[in-house]
Amino acid sequence: MTVVLAGADSAPRFDSSTRLDAYVAAHEFDRPTLVIDVDRVETQYRALKAGLGRADIHYAVKANPARDVIARLVKLGSHFDAASRGEIEICLGEGATPDQISFGNTIKRRQDIEWARDSGITLFAADAEEELEKIAEIAPGSDVYIRLIVEASEADWPLTRKFGCDGDTAIRLMDYAKSIGLKPVGMSFHVGSQTRRAEMWAPALDALAKVWHAAKAAGHDLTLLNIGGGFPAFYGEAIQAPTDYAAAVIEMVRARFGDVPRIMAEPGRGMVAEAGVIVCEVLLVSRKSDRDVHRWVYLSIGRFSGLAETEGEAIRYQFATPRDADPMGPCIMAGPSCDSADVLYEKRPMPLPLTLKAGDRVLIRNTGAYTSTYSSVCFNGFPPLQVVCF
Repeated sequence: MTVVLAGADSAPRFDSSTRLDAYVAAHEFDRPTLVIDVDRVETQYRALKAGLGRADIHYAVKANPARDVIARLVKLGSHFDAASRGEIEICLGEGATPDQISFGNTIKRRQDIEWARDSGITLFAADAEEELEKIAEIAPGSDVYIRLIVEASEADWPLTRKFGCDGDTAIRLMDYAKSIGLKPVGMSFHVGSQTRRAEMWAPALDALAKVWHAAKAAGHDLTLLNIGGGFPAFYGEAIQAPTDYAAAVIEMVRARFGDVPRIMAEPGRGMVAEAGVIVCEVLLVSRKSDRDVHRWVYLSIGRFSGLAETEGEAIRYQFATPRDADPMGPCIMAGPSCDSADVLYEKRPMPLPLTLKAGDRVLIRNTGAYTSTYSSVCFNGFPPLQVVCF
């Protein structure tokens, strides 16, 4: 297995951090800003595509819907997984064709299904009878794939409970979809966000392959397998190189599912996270008492302005400051809002320079995914996270 440390792998790889740092150093930002290197997104797309082979990449738009990112991916031939009318509109607006877009949310508004149908979208996800009924009524004859629940996830963030259904239900839903005029073409699943090593897919694939083969034995002509996302980004723990990772996943899929006519993959985080850096600043450094072991470091960005994935301290972002050569010490990190839940890291304090003070610039690395889209509109009057692409 090839592993990487600090985001660099054994294969030649585009050095995005150097370009990002140079861009950031040359510009001033008057509020927290996410800077995206679109060339790095292209590099990551090509690396994942090299490993995935004939599998279609359906970029998970929710990870980062910046129009410059979507436009570049359209030029590269990417397909797209859209969760809403808004995301479909962005993709179509940047030149994607309807056959390149799947409506992958299993929870859709009737009006949005109608709009998608009128826009030429023909591929929809579902995991419940009522959702199938909506699609059959509004977009009869559409292709549908049934999302399976994943219970054997080894991901940092399993995505069970809210989405998917069990195997028996999936087969029953396929029968039902066919009976009401839809085309049940396949299945989908998601192993969980930030599945750091390819071998972590094995338990989920073993369980899901049984459902796939049972559905085929029941008479369903399955032509589409959507393996979802889970492709990781570097947040401090070693990960495989993207091409090696993707190739290993596809090898495991083929060994269990056979020669599937069409395979879809939905990388989001793994496509854009490492292409972005957030520029912010320190607002305050304090201690609550003379006996306090840890400093409190308050940033100009917090959980409500883009760093929602610090929930449960699941994602450990990497920080850089102009004082990193100075002695380091642990600190509790928090955001600027007047909400006591706006604390980023407390259970495991983050090491930062002891000399850090208000006004110092802070770079938060590998923040290209799930930051701008999680940023609140104007909580406490703070503006949304600004996005700059270059």
